[in-house]
Amino acid sequence: MSQNPVLRRCVACKKVLNRKYLLKVTKDFQNGVILLDGMGRSAYLCPTESCFEEATKRKRLQKALRCEIQPSVFKMLQKQLNTCNDSDTKA
Repeated sequence: MSQNPVLRRCVACKKVLNRKYLLKVTKDFQNGVILLDGMGRSAYLCPTESCFEEATKRKRLQKALRCEIQPSVFKMLQKQLNTCNDSDTKA
């Protein structure tokens, strides 16, 4: 029996996709923010520049996670986004 994929919604474009294709941002129990891992309130983002810009401009991640997000987290997310896009162009 095959398992159904776990679906999540991008906070920027609102598309519902398999969560393995999305970037995960998690608010941990100490009000810190963790990228791509962890347990707690999570928000998902498509690995595209347009979704990143929309989420940044409209504070979609802050609203979804119900916390303030430090600029360093956005820099790490941008770096992860660039890594995802680089691997897509090489494939």
